[in-house]
This record gives sequence, C-alpha cells and structure tokens, in this order.
Amino acid sequence: MTWIAPDIDRTDPVRTGPERPMLQSWLDFHRRTLLGKCADLDPAHLKHRGVPPSGLSLHGLVRHMSEVERGWFRNAAAGQRLAYLYCAATNPNGDFDDIDAADPAADFAVYHRETRLADAAVAELPLDHLCHHPAGLEFSLRWVYLHLIEEYARHNGHADLLREQIDGRTGD
Repeated sequence: MTWIAPDIDRTDPVRTGPERPMLQSWLDFHRRTLLGKCADLDPAHLKHRGVPPSGLSLHGLVRHMSEVERGWFRNAAAGQRLAYLYCAATNPNGDFDDIDAADPAADFAVYHRETRLADAAVAELPLDHLCHHPAGLEFSLRWVYLHLIEEYARHNGHADLLREQIDGRTGD
C-alpha cells in the first residue's frame, strides 16, 4: 500500500492574551496549514512540480521548512549548531531538488520531529533572547517567531497553488 499524507486538524490562532502564546498559535496554525495542503496525497502528487520553471513541490516545501525550523530555532536561537538535513554548501537547494528518490513518509516524520524539537529548544527562552545567525547578525527570538510565521505564510501560498495544480483543491 502506498503512503498517503494524513489529514490534519487545524485550530484557529489565539486572538487575545499574552504575546508568546499568540505567536506560538500563529506558528502552529501555519505549520498545520502546510500539512493540510499535503493531506490525502500520495508520494507522486507530493513530488509534483506543478509550476514550471520552478522546482517547488509540496514534498520539497515540507523538507525546506524542516531546515528552516532547525536553522532558526535550534541553531540560531538555542545555539545547537546542527548540520543541515538536506542541504550542504555544495547542494544549497537539496531540500527542494533532491526529492525524486526521497521518501515522503520519512521526510514528514523528520518535519514533525523538527517542529517538536524546535519548540522544545526555545520553550524557556524569553522573546527578547538574542539569536545568532551564522552570518554574524543578531535577532531577537520574537523576530525569529515573526520571520517563521512570514516564511510559512509565503510558502503556504506556494503550497496552495501547487495543490490546486494537482487536484483543483483550494482552501484557506
């Protein structure tokens, strides 16, 4: 039997209250939105690059966001200095480019692991905590949350177009 991306339940973001839970709820909302764009698709559909000449695919977006979560929360914010998952200096777009032989079930499991570990890595850090980018730049953890929300929102727009190309499904 072929693996199929699972259905996702998505809850609305928190509308009132302290800043941290609001930021986390928006991040979780966008995480679930990306997975929802992949729901009920088989590996061939997830790998489909439906907007030429772009090499974007839903599978590639999930891999990319695993890299983003690891890079910003675990490396920049928590200082863990972990290697990239799919990319390298000699292959900077491996997350998008190297999907032909990649296993979506394994990569989705990596994504779920990375989001859990990312949340755990920053759970005790204050929003004003200084995060250190490899290029020598500093950002607050608050900025990192906002950046990831923005990155997910942008890529979720890409995911919406890709999903529409696959089966006509659109959504919010």
